[in-house]
Amino acid sequence: MRATPVAALAVAALLTPLAGCAQAGDTPTVADATAPSAVQVVLTKSGGIAGLADTVTVRPDGHWTRVDRSGASRTGQLTGPDLDKLRQLATDPRLASEATTTAPATMCADAFTYRLTVGETTSGYVDCPPQATPPAATGAVVELLNRVTG
Repeated sequence: MRATPVAALAVAALLTPLAGCAQAGDTPTVADATAPSAVQVVLTKSGGIAGLADTVTVRPDGHWTRVDRSGASRTGQLTGPDLDKLRQLATDPRLASEATTTAPATMCADAFTYRLTVGETTSGYVDCPPQATPPAATGAVVELLNRVTG
């Protein structure tokens, strides 16, 4: 069965609600579903007294997997509002800027280190509150993923 242009538009609209606006006369295609908001997100949390090494991977459809240092895993599905928020944060232009910023060396012992990859963009920080504030966009994604997959 062949998809009609209207069906392709509906699929693209559902998968990438924040991907941007089309120009008048543009012909939407299913390929539009690969826009920036439809990317895989990977968060790695390491460090701390216990020596954590957790990785959360969120697929573009909102399915997530959390794997700890022992290899144990849990899975789940983001709710609609949480997936919408993640898509919004994934398209935040501050992420690219934060990825190019060099963080100062930390003086904290046993702090958590976060590494966030959104598509091709990787940013991160060391959670050392007295020293520095986490980068805004990266910190917002970390907070969301810790809340919904923790």
